[in-house]
Amino acid sequence: MKNYNKIKHGWFSEICPICPGMSLSLEIEEVLYSKKSQFQQIDIYKTKNHGKILVLDGIIQLTESDEFAYQEMLAHIPLFAHPNPENVLVIGGGDGGILREVGRHDSVRKIDFCEIDEDVIKVSKQFLPDLACGFDDPRVTVHIADGNAYVREKINRYDVIIVDSSDPIGPGEVLFKRPFYKGLKAALRHNGIIATQGESFFLHKEWAVNLVKITKELFAVRAYAYILVPTYPGGHIGICLGSLGPGLKKPCRHISENIQSRLKYYSPKIHEASFVLPYFAQKMFEAV
Repeated sequence: MKNYNKIKHGWFSEICPICPGMSLSLEIEEVLYSKKSQFQQIDIYKTKNHGKILVLDGIIQLTESDEFAYQEMLAHIPLFAHPNPENVLVIGGGDGGILREVGRHDSVRKIDFCEIDEDVIKVSKQFLPDLACGFDDPRVTVHIADGNAYVREKINRYDVIIVDSSDPIGPGEVLFKRPFYKGLKAALRHNGIIATQGESFFLHKEWAVNLVKITKELFAVRAYAYILVPTYPGGHIGICLGSLGPGLKKPCRHISENIQSRLKYYSPKIHEASFVLPYFAQKMFEAV
């Protein structure tokens, strides 16, 4: 079995296979959980300065210090771009953070949640209650299943689909391929929108370009946004979006003060700004 527990002299170092030649290190105070599930190694560490962190197969999924940036943007960009999201599907993200954000929208009536690894949900409920509170929403129905297989059975079902995938290695690899995206498109209702974890245009150019290529082939309306997340390699991560109707780069619904006051990152202005890419990334995606 591969040893993903890379703690030396009190520091955890993420050495990601798709980020050759670099690592990200955080100082660790305590190992709270470390066990291999049916699908992957799951670790929870208490850090000195970044709260608790969730690590899957040696790769940081979130830290309590900045998880809000990723959760808010991946959820609220597609939800506020849609005129009336009622039925939502979330694939992946067993920590529950995306569910927490989706639940802030009163228009949403039903939230299906599909996660392949039930142990991630259990561990998150035990150690990350501020995120796992998303599972407490009565509108949520949990499906323990492979997201790729699950979505193929759902035709014309959802207004918004959010894919909170891990990196394209291990169980998450299939979620970065064209057949999966065809399934996502078929599962959308009229005016439906998808939003998927889009990797880094600095560090994972091949994967980001591939996702943009797929969405360009399948969706007349598509876009790529990015989020600042200090504890991800490179300090940022992308969102790849496709739409069957609505524009994506501006919110089409008003954000109430009740919601805005509870958020830390998302706002209507940052929604628009997130699509303004560095010039090299703009040209790279235009060339697809």
